[in-house]
Amino acid sequence: MKSTVFFLALLCSSAIVADTLLTVDAEDAGFSSERLENISAFTRREIEAGKIAGAVTMVARHGKIVHFDAVGNYGVDNDRAMEKDTLFRIYSMTKPITTVAMMMLYEEGMFELGDPVSKILPEFANQTIYKDGEIVPTQSEMTIEQLMSHSAGLTYGFENDHAVETAYQEAKIWESQDLMDFVGRVADIPLRFEPGTRFHYSIATDVLGAMVERLSGQTLERFFTNRIFSPLGMDDTFFNIPEEKQLRLANNHYWNAAEGQLTVVPTETDLFTQEVTLFSGGGGLFSTAMDYMIFCEMMRNGGSYDGVRILGPKTVQYMTINHLTDQVRNNGASEYPSSHLYPGQSFGLGFGVVTDPGQSQVISSTGAYSWGGAANTKFWIDPEEDLVAILMSQVMGSPWSDHTRYQMKVATYQALTELGDE
Repeated sequence: MKSTVFFLALLCSSAIVADTLLTVDAEDAGFSSERLENISAFTRREIEAGKIAGAVTMVARHGKIVHFDAVGNYGVDNDRAMEKDTLFRIYSMTKPITTVAMMMLYEEGMFELGDPVSKILPEFANQTIYKDGEIVPTQSEMTIEQLMSHSAGLTYGFENDHAVETAYQEAKIWESQDLMDFVGRVADIPLRFEPGTRFHYSIATDVLGAMVERLSGQTLERFFTNRIFSPLGMDDTFFNIPEEKQLRLANNHYWNAAEGQLTVVPTETDLFTQEVTLFSGGGGLFSTAMDYMIFCEMMRNGGSYDGVRILGPKTVQYMTINHLTDQVRNNGASEYPSSHLYPGQSFGLGFGVVTDPGQSQVISSTGAYSWGGAANTKFWIDPEEDLVAILMSQVMGSPWSDHTRYQMKVATYQALTELGDE
């Protein structure tokens, strides 16, 4: 009886997806079906070259799927064929979801973007900065909007080139029991940069996740489920993967430079898949291409999907415009989105934004917004062409990650036969 009920529920779930995200002939959406085959051709080349083990790619236009394919295997040591419903560690593709959660609360009047972080998390009151070998008070408090645009002065603690980086490591922030413990450990550490003066990729979105918890009275996991995933029908996105879905998780890899090949990430050093209590709003989710497409479709459609409104369209528009001045953008000359390394690009609230396609060094559109994850996952949403594209693979530290993502863009855009303004 239980298996019958499960089967009927599965059929109902599939019907819902089919009703809301239909697959159409590419030509009906202004694509060439023949030229869209270049997407699968490029991912197969990546597999043959040993750069990835497998991939799932997906493209939708006008809210309809025109390409959805799975190639390769679950892992270099797992010859199971990659499947369309494979689960992936999406790492930093968690960040846009967390920022959306905060903007939902913003729309409900719970804070202003210019509010100091300490208004919601008083642990961050009396912030200091490590400057010229001394710990001194900051000139201004970091704000919520600066957290969303990675200009609040926080860091990640991944490097060994600065005392603040070392302090993050010594505080063992990723061993925190939960987000409140995390905040307690981080808040006592000086900032690396003066708030509002430099873009620097950081734990800022994890702090946003703690804000969601403090404002809502729910864990980030529960807020995501109750307010975003369940309403949208995102049934395959989790911090904790249910036991019955564990086998759908692709193997994670890293590029072993010494051996010149992909190597499986040891389980003990990978993301935990169960009994997770530290809900990282910056990088803790697992998801599928289809589930993430639903999230992207909500954004593309101005904050609503299948009759469920998550955000207002003006809020979505505000999140996906450039929020960095040239000075702030270029102050960190060695990282995204500095004009030196990533010309024609900047950052909004939770999303990277294309500001000048002619300078971006890859086919794109003004106003397209995106982000990627550490294990070589990528999505972008292009309002001008009314399309969404997603690439899912699992390789940490790939020296070809930008190449892979750019090739996905080329393969997608070259297949268009009708432009958005036609």
